[in-house]
Amino acid sequence: MDLEAFTDASPGTLVPIKGTDVRHGEWVHSAFIPNPLTVESPRLSGRTYRVVADARAALAALDSTARQLPNPRLFRRPSLQAEAQSTSALEGTYAPLSEVLKADEERPPNVDLREIFNYVAMADNAFRWVEDGRPLTVAMLSELQAILVKRTRNESASSGKVRDHQVVIGQRKEAPPGELPVKAARFIPSPPGLDLQASLQDLLAWMDNDEVRVEIDPVVAAGMAHYQFESLHPFNDGNGRIGRLLIVIHLLRQRVLFEPTLTVSPWFEARRTDYYDNLFRVSTEGDWDSYIEFFARGLEASARRTQGRMTSLVEIQASMKEKVRQSKLRADTAHALVDFAVANISFTIRSVERGLGVSYGRANTVVNQLLQLGLLDTLEDRPGTARRFFAPEVYEVLLGEEA
Repeated sequence: MDLEAFTDASPGTLVPIKGTDVRHGEWVHSAFIPNPLTVESPRLSGRTYRVVADARAALAALDSTARQLPNPRLFRRPSLQAEAQSTSALEGTYAPLSEVLKADEERPPNVDLREIFNYVAMADNAFRWVEDGRPLTVAMLSELQAILVKRTRNESASSGKVRDHQVVIGQRKEAPPGELPVKAARFIPSPPGLDLQASLQDLLAWMDNDEVRVEIDPVVAAGMAHYQFESLHPFNDGNGRIGRLLIVIHLLRQRVLFEPTLTVSPWFEARRTDYYDNLFRVSTEGDWDSYIEFFARGLEASARRTQGRMTSLVEIQASMKEKVRQSKLRADTAHALVDFAVANISFTIRSVERGLGVSYGRANTVVNQLLQLGLLDTLEDRPGTARRFFAPEVYEVLLGEEA
């Protein structure tokens, strides 16, 4: 890590760390510990405040759309799958969204897809936690991290625990070949130990602080909390994905959002270099203004994109139900299957049976009826797997996330 990059305006402290390297022997360097967040907003420019206001307006429009829907939960799973794919790609785990949308969550065909579906399971768990009104705790985040890495290449004895060893993040472009890894790293977060765990608990308490809710705009507060979590980097793996999930959790807890359909990672993934650069400049220069402006632009664009996707899915849902009404089908079960096909991009007869609470025979009949109407189609069969179905129009809307 380039220690000379850290200026007097840095909102943290460089502390000494030491260790032994097989090739280089004993070494001494420094890690960065961010200062605790205050209950005052960082000094921001008028331009940044205008961007923050635009983000708030876009989030309010998204929230208003969700509140007007009869069942906004139908759109949670498609949004989560799109978010899972992008947030995993940011951390180096990539699978095309088309593959994610059509895969069997219960039996993912490879470890990358398992990691992505673990994110969906983790987010579901987190949203239940919020809906139950339970406070954010270190134990809760540790539980989420364990879910995220379960049965993946990153699962270890330390999974589900705040890390117990020093980690380094990235590599400096200008680092010479063969440089000591700790010195070649771009960023070195807080050392492990009780202080790290206490700092994480302080962050969670800050997120729940009533004074913060009054004094700091929720978009700004979400950006501050995201920076703090990433600079602490409390777990061995999954910090980026958990940190971006915390953005949505924070907006839910501050009642900016009613339903967690916001997908933030596609925007940040498309600008990953700027994303990491802005986070880094907060640590080195205290440049909150550029970072919050960038962060708010991301939330605004993400909210508008999510709202557009939700509106398109509502229109498709209505169009599919109108086609059912114009047919000779029994509308009740067929309409329920339309809702199911919107909420679950691909599915089997068994999952329809469980989801709609009907017999296997009835599920099979109504799926085939919607196939005949052209509302559903079949996926290419994979050996040894049950036949899967999907609604092509729904799939096309969600696949637009990759555009």
